[in-house]
This record gives sequence, C-alpha cells and structure tokens, in this order.
Amino acid sequence: MAGRADSTVLAGARVVLPTGTVENGRVIVEGTRIAGSSAEDAPAVDLSGHWIVPGFVDMHNHGGGGGSFTSGTVDDVLTGVRTHREHGTTTLVASTVTGEMDFLAERAGILSELVEQGDLAGIHFEGPFISPCRKGAHSESLLRHPDPAEVRKLMDAARGTAKMFTLATELPGGIDSVRLLAEHGVIAAIGHTDATYEQTVEAIDAGATVATHLYNAMPGLGHRAPGPIAALLEDERITVELINDGTHLHPAALELAYHHAGAHRVALITDAMDAAGFGDGQYQLGPLAVEVKDGVARLVEGGSIAGSTLTLDTAFHRAVTIDRIPVGDVVQSISANPARLLGVYDRVGSLEPGKDADLVVLDEDFRIEGVMRQGEWIVQPQAVRSA
Repeated sequence: MAGRADSTVLAGARVVLPTGTVENGRVIVEGTRIAGSSAEDAPAVDLSGHWIVPGFVDMHNHGGGGGSFTSGTVDDVLTGVRTHREHGTTTLVASTVTGEMDFLAERAGILSELVEQGDLAGIHFEGPFISPCRKGAHSESLLRHPDPAEVRKLMDAARGTAKMFTLATELPGGIDSVRLLAEHGVIAAIGHTDATYEQTVEAIDAGATVATHLYNAMPGLGHRAPGPIAALLEDERITVELINDGTHLHPAALELAYHHAGAHRVALITDAMDAAGFGDGQYQLGPLAVEVKDGVARLVEGGSIAGSTLTLDTAFHRAVTIDRIPVGDVVQSISANPARLLGVYDRVGSLEPGKDADLVVLDEDFRIEGVMRQGEWIVQPQAVRSA
C-alpha cells in the first residue's frame, strides 16, 4: 500500500535525531519534506512502541530483487532499487564490477540517466583498477592498472554522476588516480588492495577517504606488517565500509572497527548482488557465475565470496541486537555518514526540517514496519492507529 499525505504527523515513537533520541517524539511531513510545524488539523499517525530513524543510505550496492546494476536493463536496475527501498534504503548508489572499459563506459551512461531521474544517488566503480592478488569476485583477465586517463574516461562517461572509485592504490598510476579523483570531488576508496601500511598512508595523504569493505579483499592485520587495515583504522580522514551480514565479518572485527574508528567513521553497506531479497540460486556477477546457497553468495569457480545478499534493515537489526551497538551510532553509520560522503546530507541522512521525508519505522525489536521516501509510503505501517 502506498500513498502521500500533504500534511501528516507521525507521533508517539522514539525518534532518533542527530542530537539524540526523543521519547514520544513527532515527525511532521509536509508533502515531500520534513516540516518544523504542522496545522492544528493535520492527521496524526500513532506510532507508539516504534522507532523512527532516517532512511538508510547505501553507498556500495550491486543489485537486488533479481535485478543487476552491473549488467541488467533499466528495468532490472529499477527492480533492484525498489527491492532495497522496501528494506529501508531510500538513497542508493549503484556499484559496477570489473569489465571491459567500453562496457563500463556504456554502463555508466545507462546508470547516469537513472541518477539524473532521481532513482539512484550516483555510481561507484569497483574495478577494474584493483589488485589481482585481492581480486575477490572480479575477473582477473580484465583487471588493469589505475591509469588516470582511463579513470577520467569513466568519469566522463558518468556525466558528473560518479561518486566513488575503488582502487588498489599501490599499483602503477594509483596515487595519480587518487589525486585526480580528489581534484574532481569524487571519492577515492582503497580496496581490493595488497598495499603495505606505508603505501596505504601515502594514498590517504594523496586524498583517499574511504576503505572499501574494510578487512575484506586486503591483507590481514599483522603485528610486524600491519598492512592497510591499521592505516585505514587509525586515520581520521578515512571512513570504513563494513558489511554486517554475519558472513563477511566476525562480530569482533566489527566491534574493533567501531571501537577504534568510532561510529562517526563507519559506513554500513550491503555490497549486495542481485540475489538480495530474491533467494538462493544461480546468478551472474559481471562475467562470473555465482551460486547463492543459504543466503551466501560464492563464485562457482574458486568459491570466493561474491558480494552479499544483505539488505540494510538486516544490517541495522544485527548491529543493535547482536553487536550491541547503540542505536544512535548505528543510525549515524547507516544514514548520516554515507550521506555526508556522497554530498547529499543537505537533503537526506537525518530527520531535520527541510530535508526529504525519508524515514524508516521499526518495531520494538528493530524489525522494519514502514518505509517512507519523499513523503510517500513505500511500505505502509500496518500496526498503527490514526488519531
């Protein structure tokens, strides 16, 4: 059920604001935006016993609902977008995977149109500029060094909608590519990397600001060779992506990141592929065959983890109930931080007057009950009363 009310008051819930949680709070929706006040006769929806949090912002996502962002049609992409919206992700960046340069430029053209229409928040190029030593679910034969000229080609193909590139910055051309991206306001993310600690520090100093799915597809933390993990955790300039699906990370690794980096430097992501919200079976991730079994996606050949089937409502639920992260910290990591990185915090990422009415309603057990995007219910809360 969906619909838009010109003026609605969502009342009685715990409302998570940037300043803290308000008991028995109110969120006023006027058209597509959050308002500071309402008319006396505005209808009220009683959400007592629920939580209201900002809509989730996913900056690393390859698809969902059977629709692939990496190779699917426009309709496939929109299917993935709808699927993730139903799970609370009201702002979403489409991620690619390694492919031929001309194919990636073509994908950028398709995805950029959806950004311009407001369906997507931008494009993230994951590959082909990554290390063959840490390729994960990327085709090794298509990998290449991060040549700034080729990075620029993809930026141009995206027509101003490129938000992030994942790079193995230790490769030839890596540092120059980081500088190019930083100069153009595009996020340079360190990932799928075999870099040393010192090489990672060099990349951060050149302008890198994100760690692509920290811990995954990079050397482990060593006491003599600390590698990229130590450099990325310790530097205040870096936001670390975490995939909290119970497969990619041990809970202790997630706790270490929150403890050492702090909630203000964590971005919870899905790294979802098209099986998210769809089910087990056989899939393609770029040119590679993937089998999803018991919700875990792995390459048919080699068995490497191939993205996830995660949705952000599950990541939120796990963070609060299993990992015991404070609700306000989880909201910061799943909404505010990625919105700031993407340059859209003026519109989304928190519940403040003037921003888009993007919000998620959770029950007392932190299960999703409702999703609103720009004042329209994507998922209408059922167990509520109108007053």
